[in-house]
Amino acid sequence: MLFEQRNGIIKNKYIGNTKYRQGSAVPGGSVQSMAGAKRLPVGFDDFKEIRENEFYYVDKTKLIEELLQNWGKVNLFTRPRRFGKTLNMSMLKNFFEIGMDKRLFEGLYISGKKELCEEYMGKYPVIFLSLKGIDGMSFEAARYRLIELIGVEAERFAFLAESDQLTDNDRSRYRAIIKLVDGKYSMDEDILISSLQTLSQLLYRHYGQKTIVLIDEYDVPLDKAFQHGYYREMVSLIRGLFGQALKTNPSLQFAVLTGCLRVSKESIFTGLNNFKVYATDDVRYDEEFGFTNEEVEKLLGNYGMQEHFLEIKEWYDGYRFGNADIYCPWDVINYVFDLTGNPKALPKAYWINSSGNDLVKRFIDKADTTTKDEIEQLIAGNAVEKRIRLDLTYDEIDNSIENVWSVLFMTGYLTRTGNDQSDVYQLIIPNKEVREVFVLQINDWFDRIVADSRASVEKINCGFLEGKTEDIQQELTMFLGETISILDTKARNEEKEIFYHGILIGILKNYSGWAVKSNKESGDGFADILLKPKNPDAGIIIELKYARSMNELDHACERALEQIRERRYDAELREDGRSDILAYGIAFCKKRCKVVVEKL
Repeated sequence: MLFEQRNGIIKNKYIGNTKYRQGSAVPGGSVQSMAGAKRLPVGFDDFKEIRENEFYYVDKTKLIEELLQNWGKVNLFTRPRRFGKTLNMSMLKNFFEIGMDKRLFEGLYISGKKELCEEYMGKYPVIFLSLKGIDGMSFEAARYRLIELIGVEAERFAFLAESDQLTDNDRSRYRAIIKLVDGKYSMDEDILISSLQTLSQLLYRHYGQKTIVLIDEYDVPLDKAFQHGYYREMVSLIRGLFGQALKTNPSLQFAVLTGCLRVSKESIFTGLNNFKVYATDDVRYDEEFGFTNEEVEKLLGNYGMQEHFLEIKEWYDGYRFGNADIYCPWDVINYVFDLTGNPKALPKAYWINSSGNDLVKRFIDKADTTTKDEIEQLIAGNAVEKRIRLDLTYDEIDNSIENVWSVLFMTGYLTRTGNDQSDVYQLIIPNKEVREVFVLQINDWFDRIVADSRASVEKINCGFLEGKTEDIQQELTMFLGETISILDTKARNEEKEIFYHGILIGILKNYSGWAVKSNKESGDGFADILLKPKNPDAGIIIELKYARSMNELDHACERALEQIRERRYDAELREDGRSDILAYGIAFCKKRCKVVVEKL
């Protein structure tokens, strides 16, 4: 039964034998799906909001237990974007912070750990900063965003301004952090650098309990600074801020940081002892970011969508964290959300479309011949062996193509297969979604090659007009030699023909001398390519074939011409009054081609 809400009136409607409950969307994009099922938290990353509003929540509270068992003074978790880092940090805040609501954790894993909850739940002051919004075209703009973020967080502790546990000097130090001038926060450099340390000290003195510091997406300001040209200034600022808050801070209980990259310790974590890094290859915490198979199956079961499991696995699974196989949670939640509104919805590239993919573009642009061969292997579903550096600085990324491999791995565009015993990893593209972004960028890259190769494009097109098969064959072979193949070696021949079809269309459309028709109905079928030159008497038909070996190229060309004749592909051109018609059979094998022509 489907519930439709129109003008405040609830109507019932059946779709097959499956019961759905669909209500109007709520802020952030949640929806009530099956009767009794919870709303999906699309766009929500605040733990308290999700639990208070009874959104669907995949229980990751075991992270709390593991964090306390593995105890580290400073803990850094590196995971790709959209894998639940912010939500997990929000969950930690709501568990540890003094004054928290215990009801938020009822029914979750951690609530069963009675002794642990008794000792740690709601016992600490917590400073929580998410640096994902620290951006700006200049260092000054980004610096103010950071000042504003710290000032707003400090305002949560307004009681410090009047605390009897603090001295006059202490209260003055607090007011310096939240000071406003003309409506804007105003901290000089010294106050900013020491702000987190100062705030944790004041909270410690007020409560008599050391402070927990949570810093989400710590590397975003460094990434943005690198992009906009003020990297060194931002490194200096972050190094000073983190150094005082995390290294020389007796008021610190412990700290947790998250990010995509493990930025070199020497760049911003200099001198930090007891610093634990949990990257994607660490077996600890391997199931606490992202969804496992069991969690996806349970989610789909709750919404009556079990039949979509295999396609979700193909599109969004494939990440290897520690010993666990992990799905991208952003993708899974968004696709299930779409299915609640449209049971026939197809998977989309949600993760890829949530931010730019300049990294893949940069990688393909920098690729040499060897790297292009390796990209072809990845696209075909094979693994590539690479030595991975997990401690890069942003200004080192472009120093070599090998560094870009490392970044692609750490940011989720590649993942490892198997269990590696060293820094040499077997890398693969994780799933269909990420494969699509590689294919898209490869196509864009090829289009740029064609646009820059005017002389070759002109020679190919004149060759088609004049029946010069050797010219066409020579120049096409040159283009194929420069192209990164996006063929799946296990694909059907028809699918491989589509690849070559796309290359040829890209070349032909860069010539203004004719109209290009692709897969045009003509005669008794669909011609691969019809060309209508400016000369109203001329017409060109092109039929493409894939040959499994070089020895089969000639035969494949003859089959192409025979198909043109038998299916009367010239009918469309003759109806247009064109009588001077050339038919081309073109056969491809890997990066070679054969071209034959026949006048009809």
